[in-house]
Amino acid sequence: MHVEYMKSIAERYSKLGYPVYQWYHAEEAPPFVPLKKPLSESRVGMLSTSGAYVVGQKAYYYKDDSSTRAIPKDTPRDQIHFSHITENYLAGPRRDPGCMVPTEALRKLEDEGAIGEVADDIFSCMGGIYSQRRVREELAPALLDTYRAQNIDAVFLIPM
Repeated sequence: MHVEYMKSIAERYSKLGYPVYQWYHAEEAPPFVPLKKPLSESRVGMLSTSGAYVVGQKAYYYKDDSSTRAIPKDTPRDQIHFSHITENYLAGPRRDPGCMVPTEALRKLEDEGAIGEVADDIFSCMGGIYSQRRVREELAPALLDTYRAQNIDAVFLIPM
């Protein structure tokens, strides 16, 4: 099925009462930071922007929800649910949560020694946050603090 993503998002935001969305354009590329040790020796985190949460946790709400949810790495697939502003893109993740929250794949890489260790908790946010300021000033610094507290060497980003 062909979906015009940009048009779809603009229409959804308009229905929610937002002004025309201004897509973010970075003024410069982010700095490249090489790993300090091999991935096979690294503690790895993950961020999915799919709005994933574990049964029993609060679902995301749509209006600029810049919160995160910690998902234990051993959470069974059937306990992972999704709530996201782009509901029309959730059919696949609802059938197979592993496409957006690949905990089983990460644990397999850990077991095989491809990565040193998967953090006890991986994280999710609702990637359709309208306010770029809130992403820069709230979400990104909170995630950085969380990853630093977990002694994370590298983070896999699973964008939706």
